Amino acid sequence: MFELLAAALLSVQPPCAAPTGADALLARPESILVVGDNHGTVEIPAAFLAIVCEAARQGPVTVALEMPETERVLYRNAMAAPTEAAARNTFLYGAFGNPRSTDGRNSEAMLEMMLGFWRLKAAGHDIAIHPFMAVESRIQGRDQAWWELEMAYGISRALVSRPDARVLVFVGDLHARKIGYAFWPDVGVPAAGHLPAADTFTLHIARQGGGAWQCQQSCGPQTGHGRYDPDARGVILGPVEDGAYDGVLAVGPTTASPPAALQPATISSGSSS
Repeated sequence: MFELLAAALLSVQPPCAAPTGADALLARPESILVVGDNHGTVEIPAAFLAIVCEAARQGPVTVALEMPETERVLYRNAMAAPTEAAARNTFLYGAFGNPRSTDGRNSEAMLEMMLGFWRLKAAGHDIAIHPFMAVESRIQGRDQAWWELEMAYGISRALVSRPDARVLVFVGDLHARKIGYAFWPDVGVPAAGHLPAADTFTLHIARQGGGAWQCQQSCGPQTGHGRYDPDARGVILGPVEDGAYDGVLAVGPTTASPPAALQPATISSGSSS
């Protein structure tokens, strides 16, 4: 049944609608492509999914996500689910379905992105999800630099487990930096900076204003000010912030995406889409 579904989906698979410049990004030789995220938006996960879609058309892909490593088996089961409804329900057993998971990494848009990965696999592409966030990595009394080191190790495991696959990493924009950030001295070298430089290419998410669901003084829609050309769109290659990143992903002003756990189900348990 799954094979028939895959053949049907492959025959009608729509274009990836990857951002402008994604072709140049995917033509690069690096095995690890890191895309920064400003958690809690609709547009950034959608853009990342579109890049993954284009990459999956070219060859095997492992998607490394800033999600708990303890959910690795759950994600594997979700990706193997026979229907989209079953995949959604499986994802919701984890952090996505926890009402206390209120930061932007557990948004409705992120869940939809994950279901997009399922659709790609169902259509016959070689794609796997690798959550890499260590659950107990902070050392008591030590600063965030240790956390960044743990994250880098978790990302590296994605390449170790599937060495023939390109690794596309979706992680908070600060962790996507290759060099330290004076505003956050306790971060030390961010996660991407611990990865082999010759095999790692990173994109900064352009701040172009709009909203995001985040937890600051309280959790909810937050409005941000734009600091980048509001008309820019797509993947723009070239060093950013003195080499902290290798390029920019510009999606335009963003809109907030609330936690998936707060949203009603959109697919019935009997759907086979």
